[in-house]
Amino acid sequence: MVTGDSSYIKKINRSLILRKIIEHGFISRADLSKITGLNKATVSVQVADLLHEELIYETQVEHHSIGRRPIMISINEDAGYVLGVDLDYKSINYTISNLKGKSVYECNEKIETEDYQSIMKTIIGKIKEYQLNFSDRPYGVVNAVIGIHGTVNKQDGSIRFNPRYKWVQKNIKEELQKELSLPIFVENNANLSAYAEKVYKHHHSNNLLTIILTSGIGSGMIIDGDLQKGFHGYAGEMGHMIIFPNGDPCRCGNHGCWELYASEPSLLKKLETELQQTNLTIPDIENLLKTDHIIVKSFIDRYLQYVSIGLNNIINLYNPETIVINSRLLKIYPGAVEKLRGNLISSVSEYGEIVLSDLGNHSCVLGACALGIQHFLDVDNIRISLPEAQVLKEESPV
Repeated sequence: MVTGDSSYIKKINRSLILRKIIEHGFISRADLSKITGLNKATVSVQVADLLHEELIYETQVEHHSIGRRPIMISINEDAGYVLGVDLDYKSINYTISNLKGKSVYECNEKIETEDYQSIMKTIIGKIKEYQLNFSDRPYGVVNAVIGIHGTVNKQDGSIRFNPRYKWVQKNIKEELQKELSLPIFVENNANLSAYAEKVYKHHHSNNLLTIILTSGIGSGMIIDGDLQKGFHGYAGEMGHMIIFPNGDPCRCGNHGCWELYASEPSLLKKLETELQQTNLTIPDIENLLKTDHIIVKSFIDRYLQYVSIGLNNIINLYNPETIVINSRLLKIYPGAVEKLRGNLISSVSEYGEIVLSDLGNHSCVLGACALGIQHFLDVDNIRISLPEAQVLKEESPV
């Protein structure tokens, strides 16, 4: 039996009420009481506090039946903003979201340097700029969540290793926090992508895996509704499971790692060699597929077999309900998901569904913004309906 003092119970009730207001968009006090199981007096007290804090607002909704117009409650989406940052290689994506998860500002900044201190200086400058630009709101920019393409220690938010920049043991959270007057959170990009899929798209799925094939292979795991990070926070490095013993050498020190065969960069590199082309892009492949290019199709079919080998291992390990594959290539290849399913023929491999991500290369910053909202409102989880207009189109990869 869980027990606690009155302040602890009040905090739990507040979290529950805020979560339901976010989920429903607009909801009455009576419906809040009904949905949460809290009595009307408790709901009224919590609503009064939240109104005083300017985190919610009330409005009367038009209706055509007889009687008083119902008073509805909604999150005050512009009371404050969260900043999501995707620190990718040679580019940084910034997205500012309101408290309903809607993007209000986006910026992609190209960077030429790989120097850690120079990049930190750039990020600090941008965050200070955004704090100033949104300072007229009650809470301004409430926090920033940084997505890292590498392993992140879950205890102190430090980067253990970033393979593209070759950064080792960099305490990015501590360094940013020294210079900035807002809470900073640091998370692995694949974890944020998995969180975005759960929050914005696959609300029903408490056992979800996201596999990102666009740059190496990254993965994020949600099991029983919670992000799984492992002992130190380094879980999910599925790109480095070995699928070919004594295969191609990998930068991790092993041979035959999955990402050497099933990541999009690995396929592009092999096709460049075969076709004797340089700087091949996904749009180039799409154009070649439109001409029914036999070599390209055969390479992609073999690539799908490599993807399937890893998926088979993952399915047997985790028995996922939903597998979300984030891939620009599979989006343009007709019947890709059906071919993957056809390759998964093991009698012991059980899963719910395999789908392609609609969030694409925005999944990391969307997950960062959602996590920022969760931290600021101090709720255990959130569910946000992403407007169709905000299911953003893929950017043309370079």
